[in-house]
Amino acid sequence: MDARVDTETGSLKQLPQTLQEAIVFYKDADNCLMLLTEVRWPNGVICPHCQGKAVTFMASRRVWQCKNKECRKQFSIKVGTIFEDSPIGLDKWLAAVWMITNDKNGISSCEIHRALGVTQKTAWFMLHRIRLAMQNGSIEKLAGEVEADETFIGGKEKNKHAGKKTNSGARHGRQGRCHGHP
Repeated sequence: MDARVDTETGSLKQLPQTLQEAIVFYKDADNCLMLLTEVRWPNGVICPHCQGKAVTFMASRRVWQCKNKECRKQFSIKVGTIFEDSPIGLDKWLAAVWMITNDKNGISSCEIHRALGVTQKTAWFMLHRIRLAMQNGSIEKLAGEVEADETFIGGKEKNKHAGKKTNSGARHGRQGRCHGHP
């Protein structure tokens, strides 16, 4: 497999077909950046902070900078995705995504660990983030108001640590008298 770049459009013509090709292809940071840019922003790069289209690419650091006067923030391809806040390089992430999507019967974290040379704990973390992205149908993180069915968040006030209790009924005994601070 030769991953060829179309000289007119600058986009990728062919993606890896085997694991060996995927590892070689994704080892190049430029290939990873170009692929994710095409997938995430097919109509041009947009600032994730202000949604502005006036951005410039800083090739030395592989980041973009927003040119809006109110924003002017810098951002990378990882911001707002499942790859954000992860020290794992895109070469490992995209090879893991390739492995998971091309395996018919599913894949274990031990298999990712062996194939990519990461710890099993890292492979487990990657696998869960990638599965979440596949469930959502996007590499973007969940944002805004998220609804979950049959989910219990919190607990009884009496079972919480003193520092975690809220003021609503947390310090009142059976007779309604206040225990602790007024």
